[in-house]
Amino acid sequence: MTEPRDPTSDQPLAYEREPYRRSLEVEVLEVGEDERGAWAVLDDTVLYPEGGGQPADRGLLGGVTVVDVERRGARVLHRLERGVGAGEARLELDWARRYDHMQQHTAQHLLSAIAQDRHGWATTSFHLGPWRDGAGPCDVELDVPELHPAQLAELEEELAAEIRAARPVTTRRLERDELAALGERVRSRGLPEGLTGSVRLVEIEGVDLNTCGGTHLRSTAEIESIKLLGTERMRGGTRLSWVAGARVRGRFARDQQLLAALRGAFECADDELVELAGQKLARLEAAEKRVRELRRAVAVAAARELAASDSLVVDAHFADEDAGFLQEAARAFTASGHRGVALLTAGGGERASFLLAAGGTSEIDAATLGPAVAEALGGRGGGRGAIFQGRAGSLQGRVEALRRLEQALRG
Repeated sequence: MTEPRDPTSDQPLAYEREPYRRSLEVEVLEVGEDERGAWAVLDDTVLYPEGGGQPADRGLLGGVTVVDVERRGARVLHRLERGVGAGEARLELDWARRYDHMQQHTAQHLLSAIAQDRHGWATTSFHLGPWRDGAGPCDVELDVPELHPAQLAELEEELAAEIRAARPVTTRRLERDELAALGERVRSRGLPEGLTGSVRLVEIEGVDLNTCGGTHLRSTAEIESIKLLGTERMRGGTRLSWVAGARVRGRFARDQQLLAALRGAFECADDELVELAGQKLARLEAAEKRVRELRRAVAVAAARELAASDSLVVDAHFADEDAGFLQEAARAFTASGHRGVALLTAGGGERASFLLAAGGTSEIDAATLGPAVAEALGGRGGGRGAIFQGRAGSLQGRVEALRRLEQALRG
Protein backbone atom coordinates (compact mmCIF):
# COMPACT_ATOMS: atom_id res chain seq x y z
CA MET A 1 0.00 0.00 0.00
CA THR A 2 1.41 3.38 -0.95
CA GLU A 3 -1.12 5.74 0.63
CA PRO A 4 -2.47 5.80 4.18
CA ARG A 5 -6.05 4.65 4.43
CA ASP A 6 -8.72 6.94 5.79
CA PRO A 7 -10.17 5.56 9.07
CA THR A 8 -13.51 7.20 8.23
CA SER A 9 -13.67 5.62 4.77
CA ASP A 10 -15.02 2.28 3.61
CA GLN A 11 -11.53 0.79 3.91
CA PRO A 12 -11.45 -0.01 7.63
CA LEU A 13 -8.14 -0.17 9.43
CA ALA A 14 -6.98 -3.22 11.35
CA TYR A 15 -8.34 -2.07 14.71
CA GLU A 16 -11.81 -2.19 13.15
CA ARG A 17 -11.31 -5.27 10.96
CA GLU A 18 -9.68 -7.35 13.69
CA PRO A 19 -10.24 -5.79 17.12
CA TYR A 20 -8.61 -8.79 18.84
CA ARG A 21 -5.39 -8.50 16.85
CA ARG A 22 -2.43 -7.53 19.04
CA SER A 23 0.36 -6.80 16.54
CA LEU A 24 0.87 -5.94 12.88
CA GLU A 25 3.70 -5.57 10.40
CA VAL A 26 3.32 -2.06 8.96
CA GLU A 27 4.96 0.39 6.60
CA VAL A 28 5.88 3.78 8.06
CA LEU A 29 4.81 6.10 5.25
CA GLU A 30 5.38 9.52 6.77
CA VAL A 31 7.19 10.91 9.81
CA GLY A 32 7.41 14.37 11.30
CA GLU A 33 7.53 16.48 14.42
CA ASP A 34 5.39 19.31 15.79
CA GLU A 35 4.87 21.12 19.08
CA ARG A 36 3.65 17.87 20.65
CA GLY A 37 6.65 15.84 19.54
CA ALA A 38 7.38 13.13 16.98
CA TRP A 39 4.67 11.39 14.95
CA ALA A 40 4.29 8.78 12.23
CA VAL A 41 1.63 7.80 9.68
CA LEU A 42 1.39 4.09 8.83
CA ASP A 43 -0.21 2.13 6.00
CA ASP A 44 -2.40 0.32 8.58
CA THR A 45 -2.83 0.23 12.36
CA VAL A 46 -4.15 -1.91 15.19
CA LEU A 47 -4.20 1.14 17.48
CA TYR A 48 -7.55 2.85 17.93
CA PRO A 49 -7.52 6.68 17.74
CA GLU A 50 -9.56 8.46 20.37
CA GLY A 51 -13.24 8.93 19.56
CA GLY A 52 -16.81 8.27 20.67
CA GLY A 53 -15.91 8.43 24.35
CA GLN A 54 -13.22 5.76 24.01
CA PRO A 55 -9.59 6.79 24.69
CA ALA A 56 -6.84 6.14 22.16
CA ASP A 57 -4.80 2.95 22.39
CA ARG A 58 -1.14 2.71 23.41
CA GLY A 59 1.58 0.45 22.12
CA LEU A 60 5.02 0.19 20.50
CA LEU A 61 6.16 1.05 16.99
CA GLY A 62 9.50 -0.58 16.27
CA GLY A 63 10.14 -0.64 20.02
CA VAL A 64 9.31 3.07 20.45
CA THR A 65 6.40 3.93 22.75
CA VAL A 66 3.25 5.26 21.10
CA VAL A 67 1.97 7.88 23.56
CA ASP A 68 -1.20 8.85 21.68
CA VAL A 69 -3.14 8.13 18.50
CA GLU A 70 -5.34 10.68 16.75
CA ARG A 71 -7.22 11.20 13.52
CA ARG A 72 -5.95 14.07 11.39
CA GLY A 73 -8.21 14.28 8.36
CA ALA A 74 -7.52 11.23 6.17
CA ARG A 75 -4.54 10.20 8.28
CA VAL A 76 -4.05 8.55 11.66
CA LEU A 77 -1.14 10.08 13.54
CA HIS A 78 0.79 7.88 15.94
CA ARG A 79 2.46 10.20 18.42
CA LEU A 80 5.77 8.80 19.61
CA GLU A 81 8.11 9.08 22.56
CA ARG A 82 10.87 9.74 20.03
CA GLY A 83 11.22 9.81 16.27
CA VAL A 84 11.44 6.75 13.99
CA GLY A 85 12.49 6.30 10.39
CA ALA A 86 10.35 5.44 7.38
CA GLY A 87 10.09 1.84 6.23
CA GLU A 88 8.94 -1.47 7.64
CA ALA A 89 8.27 -1.81 11.38
CA ARG A 90 6.34 -3.94 13.86
CA LEU A 91 3.38 -2.32 15.60
CA GLU A 92 2.38 -3.83 18.95
CA LEU A 93 -0.79 -3.07 20.90
CA ASP A 94 -1.01 -2.63 24.67
CA TRP A 95 -3.57 -5.42 24.81
CA ALA A 96 -4.46 -5.24 28.53
CA ARG A 97 -5.44 -1.59 28.16
CA ARG A 98 -7.38 -2.21 24.92
CA TYR A 99 -9.30 -5.18 26.31
CA ASP A 100 -10.30 -3.12 29.33
CA HIS A 101 -11.62 -0.41 27.00
CA MET A 102 -13.56 -3.04 25.04
CA GLN A 103 -15.12 -4.31 28.26
CA GLN A 104 -16.09 -0.83 29.47
CA HIS A 105 -17.38 0.34 26.07
CA THR A 106 -19.47 -2.78 25.43
CA ALA A 107 -20.81 -2.53 28.99
CA GLN A 108 -21.85 1.05 28.29
CA HIS A 109 -23.80 0.01 25.18
CA LEU A 110 -25.61 -2.64 27.22
CA LEU A 111 -26.27 -0.34 30.17
CA SER A 112 -27.57 2.51 28.00
CA ALA A 113 -29.85 0.17 26.01
CA ILE A 114 -31.40 -1.44 29.10
CA ALA A 115 -31.77 1.90 30.89
CA GLN A 116 -33.60 3.46 27.94
CA ASP A 117 -35.71 0.56 26.66
CA ARG A 118 -36.88 -0.77 30.03
CA HIS A 119 -36.91 2.38 32.15
CA GLY A 120 -37.03 5.33 29.73
CA TRP A 121 -33.69 6.78 30.93
CA ALA A 122 -31.88 8.05 27.83
CA THR A 123 -28.08 8.39 27.88
CA THR A 124 -26.91 11.93 27.14
CA SER A 125 -23.15 11.42 27.59
CA PHE A 126 -20.56 8.73 28.32
CA HIS A 127 -17.12 8.96 29.92
CA LEU A 128 -14.73 6.01 29.94
CA GLY A 129 -12.59 6.58 33.03
CA PRO A 130 -8.80 6.04 33.04
CA TRP A 131 -7.53 2.47 33.10
CA ARG A 132 -4.19 3.19 34.78
CA ASP A 133 -5.27 2.27 38.31
CA GLY A 134 -7.26 -0.80 37.24
CA ALA A 135 -10.29 0.35 39.22
CA GLY A 136 -11.27 3.81 37.98
CA PRO A 137 -14.99 4.29 37.37
CA CYS A 138 -16.74 5.08 34.10
CA ASP A 139 -19.97 7.04 34.00
CA VAL A 140 -23.01 7.82 31.90
CA GLU A 141 -25.36 10.74 32.28
CA LEU A 142 -28.99 9.65 32.20
CA ASP A 143 -31.96 11.87 31.44
CA VAL A 144 -33.70 11.26 34.76
CA PRO A 145 -33.79 13.66 37.75
CA GLU A 146 -32.66 11.03 40.28
CA LEU A 147 -32.30 7.29 40.81
CA HIS A 148 -33.17 5.49 44.02
CA PRO A 149 -31.25 2.48 45.44
CA ALA A 150 -34.06 0.08 44.51
CA GLN A 151 -33.94 1.28 40.88
CA LEU A 152 -30.17 0.80 40.75
CA ALA A 153 -30.48 -2.70 42.20
CA GLU A 154 -33.10 -3.61 39.58
CA LEU A 155 -30.95 -2.23 36.75
CA GLU A 156 -27.90 -4.11 38.00
CA GLU A 157 -29.83 -7.41 38.04
CA GLU A 158 -31.08 -6.79 34.49
CA LEU A 159 -27.52 -6.18 33.31
CA ALA A 160 -26.30 -9.35 35.00
CA ALA A 161 -29.00 -11.35 33.21
CA GLU A 162 -27.92 -10.04 29.80
CA ILE A 163 -24.28 -10.83 30.58
CA ARG A 164 -25.24 -14.41 31.51
CA ALA A 165 -27.21 -14.66 28.26
CA ALA A 166 -23.90 -14.32 26.35
CA ARG A 167 -25.52 -12.27 23.60
CA PRO A 168 -23.37 -11.97 20.45
CA VAL A 169 -21.90 -8.55 19.68
CA THR A 170 -21.34 -7.89 15.98
CA THR A 171 -20.45 -4.97 13.70
CA ARG A 172 -21.34 -4.08 10.14
CA ARG A 173 -21.36 -1.13 7.78
CA LEU A 174 -24.38 0.27 5.97
CA GLU A 175 -24.89 2.92 3.32
CA ARG A 176 -26.80 6.01 4.37
CA ASP A 177 -30.04 4.93 2.65
CA GLU A 178 -29.86 1.51 4.31
CA LEU A 179 -29.32 3.19 7.67
CA ALA A 180 -32.29 5.48 7.11
CA ALA A 181 -34.47 2.47 6.32
CA LEU A 182 -33.81 1.05 9.80
CA GLY A 183 -35.38 4.16 11.32
CA GLU A 184 -35.82 4.17 15.10
CA ARG A 185 -34.26 0.72 15.47
CA VAL A 186 -30.85 2.47 15.39
CA ARG A 187 -29.68 4.35 18.45
CA SER A 188 -27.34 7.26 17.77
CA ARG A 189 -26.08 10.43 19.44
CA GLY A 190 -25.06 11.82 16.06
CA LEU A 191 -22.41 11.01 13.46
CA PRO A 192 -18.88 12.48 13.43
CA GLU A 193 -18.54 15.77 11.60
CA GLY A 194 -17.16 15.29 8.08
CA LEU A 195 -17.99 11.56 7.96
CA THR A 196 -18.45 10.30 4.40
CA GLY A 197 -19.36 6.91 3.02
CA SER A 198 -20.93 4.10 4.99
CA VAL A 199 -21.84 4.09 8.66
CA ARG A 200 -20.64 1.49 11.17
CA LEU A 201 -23.17 -0.21 13.43
CA VAL A 202 -22.54 -2.21 16.59
CA GLU A 203 -25.26 -4.68 17.54
CA ILE A 204 -25.90 -6.57 20.76
CA GLU A 205 -28.25 -9.26 19.56
CA GLY A 206 -31.80 -8.60 20.69
CA VAL A 207 -30.81 -5.63 22.83
CA ASP A 208 -29.10 -2.79 21.00
CA LEU A 209 -28.25 -1.45 17.55
CA ASN A 210 -26.02 1.60 17.70
CA THR A 211 -23.82 3.74 15.46
CA CYS A 212 -20.30 3.52 16.89
CA GLY A 213 -16.69 3.47 15.67
CA GLY A 214 -15.16 1.98 18.83
CA THR A 215 -13.81 -1.47 19.60
CA HIS A 216 -16.08 -4.00 21.29
CA LEU A 217 -16.20 -7.56 22.63
CA ARG A 218 -17.54 -10.59 20.75
CA SER A 219 -20.15 -11.38 23.41
CA THR A 220 -21.75 -9.83 26.46
CA ALA A 221 -20.32 -12.78 28.41
CA GLU A 222 -16.87 -11.21 28.06
CA ILE A 223 -18.06 -8.17 30.02
CA GLU A 224 -17.93 -10.57 33.00
CA SER A 225 -19.86 -8.27 35.35
CA ILE A 226 -21.05 -4.69 35.84
CA LYS A 227 -21.14 -3.04 39.25
CA LEU A 228 -23.10 0.20 39.67
CA LEU A 229 -21.27 2.42 42.16
CA GLY A 230 -23.46 5.45 42.78
CA THR A 231 -25.15 8.53 41.39
CA GLU A 232 -25.03 12.30 41.60
CA ARG A 233 -27.43 14.89 40.24
CA MET A 234 -26.18 17.24 37.56
CA ARG A 235 -27.65 19.50 34.86
CA GLY A 236 -31.16 18.23 35.53
CA GLY A 237 -30.10 14.61 35.00
CA THR A 238 -28.20 11.94 36.90
CA ARG A 239 -24.59 10.82 36.55
CA LEU A 240 -24.30 7.08 37.14
CA SER A 241 -20.84 5.70 37.94
CA TRP A 242 -19.93 2.06 37.32
CA VAL A 243 -17.16 -0.42 36.55
CA ALA A 244 -17.12 -3.52 34.38
CA GLY A 245 -14.94 -6.56 33.75
CA ALA A 246 -11.50 -6.60 35.31
CA ARG A 247 -12.18 -3.25 36.95
CA VAL A 248 -14.78 -4.91 39.19
CA ARG A 249 -12.09 -7.27 40.51
CA GLY A 250 -9.58 -4.41 40.73
CA ARG A 251 -11.99 -2.27 42.71
CA PHE A 252 -12.93 -5.15 45.00
CA ALA A 253 -9.24 -5.88 45.67
CA ARG A 254 -8.57 -2.21 46.40
CA ASP A 255 -11.56 -1.98 48.74
CA GLN A 256 -10.47 -5.15 50.56
CA GLN A 257 -7.01 -3.65 51.12
CA LEU A 258 -8.66 -0.52 52.48
CA LEU A 259 -10.88 -2.58 54.80
CA ALA A 260 -7.87 -4.55 56.03
CA ALA A 261 -6.05 -1.31 56.82
CA LEU A 262 -9.09 0.04 58.67
CA ARG A 263 -9.51 -3.20 60.62
CA GLY A 264 -5.89 -2.93 61.69
CA ALA A 265 -6.19 0.74 62.62
CA PHE A 266 -9.41 0.30 64.63
CA GLU A 267 -8.66 -3.26 65.81
CA CYS A 268 -12.17 -4.47 65.06
CA ALA A 269 -14.22 -6.58 62.64
CA ASP A 270 -15.79 -5.24 59.44
CA ASP A 271 -19.29 -4.99 60.92
CA GLU A 272 -17.97 -2.87 63.79
CA LEU A 273 -16.08 -0.36 61.65
CA VAL A 274 -18.86 2.17 61.07
CA GLU A 275 -19.97 2.28 64.70
CA LEU A 276 -16.42 2.47 66.05
CA ALA A 277 -15.40 5.12 63.51
CA GLY A 278 -18.44 7.18 64.51
CA GLN A 279 -17.49 6.94 68.18
CA LYS A 280 -13.91 7.99 67.49
CA LEU A 281 -15.05 10.90 65.33
CA ALA A 282 -17.35 12.09 68.11
CA ARG A 283 -14.49 11.93 70.61
CA LEU A 284 -12.20 13.71 68.15
CA GLU A 285 -14.74 16.51 67.63
CA ALA A 286 -15.07 16.88 71.40
CA ALA A 287 -11.30 16.97 71.79
CA GLU A 288 -10.93 19.56 69.02
CA LYS A 289 -13.61 21.70 70.66
CA ARG A 290 -11.73 21.48 73.96
CA VAL A 291 -8.47 22.41 72.23
CA ARG A 292 -10.14 25.47 70.69
CA GLU A 293 -11.42 26.50 74.10
CA LEU A 294 -7.98 26.09 75.66
CA ARG A 295 -6.29 28.03 72.85
CA ARG A 296 -8.81 30.81 73.33
CA ALA A 297 -8.07 30.85 77.06
CA VAL A 298 -4.32 30.97 76.40
CA ALA A 299 -4.79 33.84 73.94
CA VAL A 300 -6.90 35.79 76.42
CA ALA A 301 -4.36 35.20 79.22
CA ALA A 302 -1.50 36.37 76.99
CA ALA A 303 -3.44 39.51 76.04
CA ARG A 304 -4.22 40.32 79.67
CA GLU A 305 -0.54 39.92 80.58
CA LEU A 306 0.41 42.37 77.83
CA ALA A 307 -2.32 44.78 78.90
CA ALA A 308 -0.87 44.85 82.43
CA SER A 309 2.30 46.52 81.11
CA ASP A 310 2.79 50.30 81.41
CA SER A 311 4.67 50.46 78.09
CA LEU A 312 2.98 52.20 75.19
CA VAL A 313 4.23 49.47 72.84
CA VAL A 314 4.05 45.82 73.92
CA ASP A 315 4.78 42.73 71.87
CA ALA A 316 4.71 38.95 71.90
CA HIS A 317 5.58 36.15 69.49
CA PHE A 318 3.76 32.79 69.42
CA ALA A 319 5.88 30.39 67.38
CA ASP A 320 3.40 27.50 67.35
CA GLU A 321 0.24 29.51 66.71
CA ASP A 322 -1.47 31.08 63.71
CA ALA A 323 -3.45 34.14 62.63
CA GLY A 324 -6.60 32.82 64.31
CA PHE A 325 -4.83 32.75 67.68
CA LEU A 326 -3.63 36.33 67.15
CA GLN A 327 -7.20 37.43 66.46
CA GLU A 328 -8.40 35.87 69.74
CA ALA A 329 -5.61 37.66 71.64
CA ALA A 330 -6.32 40.95 69.83
CA ARG A 331 -10.01 40.87 70.79
CA ALA A 332 -9.04 40.54 74.44
CA PHE A 333 -6.39 43.27 74.18
CA THR A 334 -8.68 45.79 72.49
CA ALA A 335 -11.23 45.16 75.26
CA SER A 336 -8.64 45.94 77.93
CA GLY A 337 -7.81 49.32 79.48
CA HIS A 338 -4.39 49.52 77.87
CA ARG A 339 -3.52 52.94 76.42
CA GLY A 340 -1.00 51.80 73.78
CA VAL A 341 -0.62 49.16 71.02
CA ALA A 342 0.40 45.50 70.90
CA LEU A 343 2.42 43.94 68.08
CA LEU A 344 1.59 40.23 67.94
CA THR A 345 3.34 37.76 65.62
CA ALA A 346 2.90 34.03 65.03
CA GLY A 347 4.44 31.15 63.12
CA GLY A 348 7.51 31.55 60.97
CA GLY A 349 8.82 31.33 57.43
CA GLU A 350 6.13 31.43 54.74
CA ARG A 351 3.40 31.02 57.36
CA ALA A 352 4.40 33.98 59.53
CA SER A 353 1.64 36.45 60.37
CA PHE A 354 1.34 39.65 62.37
CA LEU A 355 -1.36 41.72 64.02
CA LEU A 356 -1.32 45.25 65.41
CA ALA A 357 -3.98 45.96 68.05
CA ALA A 358 -4.79 49.18 69.91
CA GLY A 359 -5.77 49.04 73.59
CA GLY A 360 -9.28 49.84 74.78
CA THR A 361 -8.44 53.29 76.19
CA SER A 362 -6.11 54.21 73.36
CA GLU A 363 -6.96 56.78 70.73
CA ILE A 364 -4.43 55.21 68.35
CA ASP A 365 -5.60 54.22 64.87
CA ALA A 366 -3.89 50.87 64.22
CA ALA A 367 -4.79 51.04 60.54
CA THR A 368 -2.72 54.22 60.23
CA LEU A 369 0.36 52.64 61.86
CA GLY A 370 -0.10 49.27 60.15
CA PRO A 371 1.52 49.93 56.74
CA ALA A 372 4.84 50.95 58.34
CA VAL A 373 4.80 47.75 60.44
CA ALA A 374 3.98 45.62 57.39
CA GLU A 375 6.84 47.22 55.47
CA ALA A 376 9.32 46.50 58.28
CA LEU A 377 8.18 42.85 58.30
CA GLY A 378 8.42 42.55 54.52
CA GLY A 379 4.73 41.75 54.21
CA ARG A 380 1.36 43.30 53.60
CA GLY A 381 -1.93 43.60 55.43
CA GLY A 382 -5.07 45.56 56.00
CA GLY A 383 -7.58 46.66 58.59
CA ARG A 384 -9.31 49.60 60.17
CA GLY A 385 -9.70 51.19 63.56
CA ALA A 386 -8.13 49.15 66.36
CA ILE A 387 -6.94 46.19 64.23
CA PHE A 388 -4.42 45.83 61.39
CA GLN A 389 -3.28 42.36 60.36
CA GLY A 390 -1.49 40.52 57.57
CA ARG A 391 1.24 38.15 56.40
CA ALA A 392 4.87 38.77 57.30
CA GLY A 393 7.59 38.14 54.76
CA SER A 394 10.17 37.79 57.54
CA LEU A 395 9.98 38.10 61.31
CA GLN A 396 13.56 39.34 61.37
CA GLY A 397 12.07 42.82 60.97
CA ARG A 398 10.27 42.72 64.34
CA VAL A 399 12.89 44.98 66.03
CA GLU A 400 12.53 47.55 63.26
CA ALA A 401 8.75 47.33 63.41
CA LEU A 402 8.79 47.99 67.16
CA ARG A 403 11.18 50.92 66.67
CA ARG A 404 8.81 52.48 64.13
CA LEU A 405 5.85 52.06 66.45
CA GLU A 406 7.64 53.68 69.39
CA GLN A 407 8.83 56.55 67.20
CA ALA A 408 5.32 57.11 65.88
CA LEU A 409 3.78 57.12 69.35
CA ARG A 410 6.41 59.48 70.73
CA GLY A 411 5.65 61.82 67.85
